[in-house]
Amino acid sequence: MNFLKSGLQTVLGSQQPSQAPSGAETVELLVERVTSSTLLDDRRDACRALKALSKKYRIEVGIGMNAMLQVLETDRTDCEIIGYCLDALCHVTSPEQFEEEQDNPNVTANIGEQFTEIFIKNSDNVCLVLGCLEEYDFRVRWAAIKLLTNLLANRPKEIQEIVLVSPMGVSKMMDLLIDSREVIRNDALLLMIQLTKGNGNIQKIVAFENAFDRLLDVIKEEGCSDGGIVVEDCLILMLNLLKNNPSNQQFFKEGSYIQRLAPMLELSTDQEQAGMSPQKVSNLHCMLQVVRALVCPSNPQQVIGSCQKAIRSSGLLSAICNTIMASGVPPDLLIEAINTIAEVIRGDGQNQDYFNSFIAPCDPPLPAIVLLLMSMVNEKQPLSLRCAVLYCFQSYLYRNDGGQTALVKTLLQSTEQTTSITSGQLLCSSLFSTDPLSNWFAAVSMSHALLENPAQKEQLLRVVLATSHTSKPVSLLEQCNQLLQLANCKFQSKVGLLMLLSVWLSHCQLAVRTFLSIPGTVAYLTGQISANEHGDNEYLVQGLCAFLMGICIQFNDNSVQEHQREFLCQLLVKRIGLDTYNKKLGEVSKHENYSKSAKQPQIRIAATTDLLLDYEFCRLFKALEAVISKTVNGFSSGGENITELTLSQEASGLVAQYKDIIREQDARLQALQQQLAQAESKVHELTGALEQSQTSNGQLQDQNILLKAQLQAASDMRQQIVPSSASSPLHLLPTQGDQQETLEKRLSLLTLEQQTDRAKLVYYESENSRLLGELEQLRTRVNAAESKANESGTELDKLRKDQEDLLELLTDQENKLQRYRMELKRTTGQSFDEDDDEDDELQAIEANDGESCKETAATTSTTETSNTNALGGFVC
Repeated sequence: MNFLKSGLQTVLGSQQPSQAPSGAETVELLVERVTSSTLLDDRRDACRALKALSKKYRIEVGIGMNAMLQVLETDRTDCEIIGYCLDALCHVTSPEQFEEEQDNPNVTANIGEQFTEIFIKNSDNVCLVLGCLEEYDFRVRWAAIKLLTNLLANRPKEIQEIVLVSPMGVSKMMDLLIDSREVIRNDALLLMIQLTKGNGNIQKIVAFENAFDRLLDVIKEEGCSDGGIVVEDCLILMLNLLKNNPSNQQFFKEGSYIQRLAPMLELSTDQEQAGMSPQKVSNLHCMLQVVRALVCPSNPQQVIGSCQKAIRSSGLLSAICNTIMASGVPPDLLIEAINTIAEVIRGDGQNQDYFNSFIAPCDPPLPAIVLLLMSMVNEKQPLSLRCAVLYCFQSYLYRNDGGQTALVKTLLQSTEQTTSITSGQLLCSSLFSTDPLSNWFAAVSMSHALLENPAQKEQLLRVVLATSHTSKPVSLLEQCNQLLQLANCKFQSKVGLLMLLSVWLSHCQLAVRTFLSIPGTVAYLTGQISANEHGDNEYLVQGLCAFLMGICIQFNDNSVQEHQREFLCQLLVKRIGLDTYNKKLGEVSKHENYSKSAKQPQIRIAATTDLLLDYEFCRLFKALEAVISKTVNGFSSGGENITELTLSQEASGLVAQYKDIIREQDARLQALQQQLAQAESKVHELTGALEQSQTSNGQLQDQNILLKAQLQAASDMRQQIVPSSASSPLHLLPTQGDQQETLEKRLSLLTLEQQTDRAKLVYYESENSRLLGELEQLRTRVNAAESKANESGTELDKLRKDQEDLLELLTDQENKLQRYRMELKRTTGQSFDEDDDEDDELQAIEANDGESCKETAATTSTTETSNTNALGGFVC
């Protein structure tokens, strides 16, 4: 204390004892010193004093907040003074009350929240604190973390929005997790936990800032599940990032982080024998919550399915199953593990099959499902454990036709002698026990074996029970009806039996027929609906009886003569009245437990009395309530609506058959869609081949036109050579008779070649016309084949082969044309292109001597003979 007084005297100056300033005056002088001093040392001493006084004089220091914010902005280079200001602001905005201010009546409980509100009015103040996180100095960084934590605790939404728009604000916080100083890292974890609560955008940014890798690395460094409180903090932060955030859940799965969780849940034999420490139990509990966040039923189904598959393949499901069968597991952890298994296997056939095949390590070995059901029907077990087992069993049966069939088979009589107890025997014995809760659990469990499965509803009608008080066997349906009508039947037992019967009879005409054939059934339901007892429980039973009566009307096939649909509706109208019936039917949805049970599949209750309605039953009631009310009310308007109502009932009674038809049509539709896709791909290939063939045909047409032009040029040349020969110098030289003879032979040879070329041209023109006709036919056939592509692709394959043959033929014709042109050129010794000049040809003829003309004539004659023999087939 003397040191503090000496420090204040140093800052404020020495004062006379009679003139000692009060606390408020001292703080005011220090704030003035901070704002007005030009020396850094003076400002630093004043800030140190304000920090020391900020706990006892929080209000006074908080009033001078602007002075410290000014220091944060101007004196960024001095870490010591920045640390003092941040510490003082931490004390001012602290959500907790200090011991020094407990006697101060002016300090209210929310004083820190009020100063936080003043602090964040200017968002730049928060940005200043975020900028301090970049300073590596321990005093600055640690104080900035604590200040941001206080601000988030007081005003979380506002701070989240400011951080979200601040440049690199989240990145600066994420960098704290790799700080080598454990104090910084651990407090940064607490800061990130506060920052990521309830803000999906920040959660996504943090996740993509490599948060999962960093957190799993910290967990591994700390010893996984055997680590301390830091492991729990990492898992809590991970849970914040995954819960109700499908984007992060998919990112977590795709990043193979599920595989890194599996080793953390494995328990060694030594740990099972020695027990678990409280911290290890907390760590495992948080790990299970992380797994549940990935497969929560409220998540998108696509995310759930992919995560369930990854959990199974990574061995995580096996590790969790081993956890519930391990010895020494605390009840809270056991319940959480069972709930986790329930959500991991819910709706996934392979996971359900794995859980069904899992054998508990007991003597004698039993399936894990049977062992869990034994705990559920045991009234000595905790209620939370029994509810968890029920949730797990319901998830096992959810959309599991094989599991539902296997359960019903265990209830049917079998010639095989089995010594081990089955799940069906456990449920059947509990359904008729004296414990109301066991009755309720067994009834709800059995109803889940019938959901959306009309075949099993009919199979369950074959179940026959051997009772001790009667020699005649009694069916399960008759026994449930008898128990329902007993005077000493407890309230929860009635609710469970009514829910089982409602699920059993809905969408099953055979079950309705059998139920109405039992004597006294309709009289009991009518009496319950018209009862005058008051109270929430009585109203609920009356509403459930009204719902069951409506199901008997809705799905009645009129096969029971005395209880046809029209008779039952008239009975309700005359005995009860439509208004009373509708009111009693609506009591179910008005009950307090209905709204709670309809929210989620998992049962969450605080007391035994809250265990009433089931989630799946609430869904069934919601789907049928309006339909039943419309059906019953339709009879009150007279006989005109009876025919329409009858048709409606008959149609609704065939729902089960229509479902099978829809499934078959859906399978056929999928097959047709696959065939259509294949046909479309073939059509695409054929279209490409047709385009190629069209291109080739165009090229052939161009070549034909060029050939015609060449032949025309050759003909013109011959016509010009013949008249010009009369005035040629050769006629003026009577001594050159040999040359004249040679020229005549050359002319005759050219005439013959021209005739041959014309014959070839005629042939190729006819061939080209024929090929064009075939191509047009192929186009027509391709168009017809495209219209019938969904039916068959055989014709398209044939057309494609014909097109390929046509292309080969056109190519062969082109090669032959080229060969004949080459032979013409070789025979005449010159080209017949359009660019050839007539004078050049004449000069070449005059330049030849007699001997060369003879050789040429002989060669020409030989060539002409061979060409004529070779092309005889085409000429003919």
